[in-house]
Amino acid sequence: MHFDLVSGDTICAISTAPGMGAIAVVRLSGKDAIAVASSIFRPASPKFDLSGAEGHRQYFGRIMDREEVLDEVLVSVFRAPKSYTGENMAEISCHGSIYIQHRIMELLMERGARPALAGEFTMRAFANKKLDLAQAEAVADLIASNSKTTHQLAMKQLRGNFSEKIAQLRQKLVDFVSLIELELDFSEEDVEFADRSQFQQLLSEMQGEIGRLLESFKTGNAIKQGIPVAIIGKPNAGKSTLLNAILNEEKAIVSEIPGTTRDAIEDTIIIGGYNFRFIDTAGLRQSDDLIENIGIERTYEKIRQASIILYVCDMSDCQGVAAEEMLEEFLHLIEDESKHFILVGNKIDMLDQTPDHFRDFVELETIFVSAKRKENIHLIADSLLNAVKRFALNADTVVSNARHYHALLKASESLATVQQNLQSGLPTDLVAIDLKQAIFYVGSITGEIHTEEVLGSIFSKFCIGK
Repeated sequence: MHFDLVSGDTICAISTAPGMGAIAVVRLSGKDAIAVASSIFRPASPKFDLSGAEGHRQYFGRIMDREEVLDEVLVSVFRAPKSYTGENMAEISCHGSIYIQHRIMELLMERGARPALAGEFTMRAFANKKLDLAQAEAVADLIASNSKTTHQLAMKQLRGNFSEKIAQLRQKLVDFVSLIELELDFSEEDVEFADRSQFQQLLSEMQGEIGRLLESFKTGNAIKQGIPVAIIGKPNAGKSTLLNAILNEEKAIVSEIPGTTRDAIEDTIIIGGYNFRFIDTAGLRQSDDLIENIGIERTYEKIRQASIILYVCDMSDCQGVAAEEMLEEFLHLIEDESKHFILVGNKIDMLDQTPDHFRDFVELETIFVSAKRKENIHLIADSLLNAVKRFALNADTVVSNARHYHALLKASESLATVQQNLQSGLPTDLVAIDLKQAIFYVGSITGEIHTEEVLGSIFSKFCIGK
């Protein structure tokens, strides 16, 4: 997809979701946007002319198809540079009829506007410096947000928290590379304007800041995609029944036959403003069934990907020696201390009393439930919320975008090369090359440095009309 950053075209698009609703919005942007809207708009006051209207105001009138009244509308006027795109803009709020929406688009195109490309309004906001590239991507995240936490994350980035941090990092690098280049201008006089020990300290500090940002991606990505919760355990422990109970729907097939679940089943649910992605997995056991073994291998892969693991055990078949064997197998799975494990003792409806003494065998958090009767399921929800507090957005700057993560990773690699070169006593001009590479990668995050290919990739993912 090609974007012309200096296009003078007037663009138009239906900005509301496809389909019929009470109200729809058709928006225009460009030097002639207000004039084009005025050409099909007949104001309620005969003496009023929309083309000369004051900005940040709404005006009532009719959309005319020659002498035929198409609809009664409100037109919002925004004048450059005080608009979303930084250009003249008009937004027509009409009734939600699909016919009316498309007829207004046809009339606007007859008057000289052209259909907008996906993301072109935000692209123009970026080109006119109303937003940087990271903030523009936050707009897409805000539109796609489906929980309180994803909304908070997008709003923080849209307000510029992340961009400000990146700008500070880039400025420190630019300041130092300017001193190094000054040294090159006076290379014959053998002078140093940049203190090498201070530079090493600055590099270490910057690597620490970038490292913290890279580490935050695990949190940001989990919140954005849904915090992954793997439900694991032996066959017939009640994993699928538990998933259905948590989701409150028959998502997974439930059967008394061991090995029914042969592949991971996923679904999401919002609990307390957090988006959890539950993964029901194949039962862990030795099997001669090739297909079931593939499912078991995928279970181990899901365990590696999950942030929280619910280990489900059948309490009706897990007493004494069996309990010790189960716990030994369970503890063997714990290889990553960053994961939060919750032991779920299921099928307590088949016992005379809840086996509270079972907690003596294990130090891990343990919850007793009956997935079949949906008893104590709320305790799992409470435990998940407590566990996810470490994912809370306490930090001002959290990386949630994969493009930003990879750019920071490349910047970190370039800075590591700079550190090595300084320690090796390499010439200043060689040090400057890698330093400029780091500046390039950091600058690419906010769009200080960009290519048409990158812009096309980013904005093509936007909806048309935004």
